[in-house]
Amino acid sequence: MVYVKMNVQTAFHGELFRAGKTYEVDENTAERWQSSNIAEIITQNQETDESEMND
Repeated sequence: MVYVKMNVQTAFHGELFRAGKTYEVDENTAERWQSSNIAEIITQNQETDESEMND
């Protein structure tokens, strides 16, 4: 599983994933979304930086 930051809003497995938020999805989905500009894969360092900014 990897984290992605959504570029657009989409429904995934019955849940609404909103643009600008971070979600955990399987690696194949993350890669497919990144290649389609639906989301960008977030590394562990980026995730930490973002959570510190939101505090």
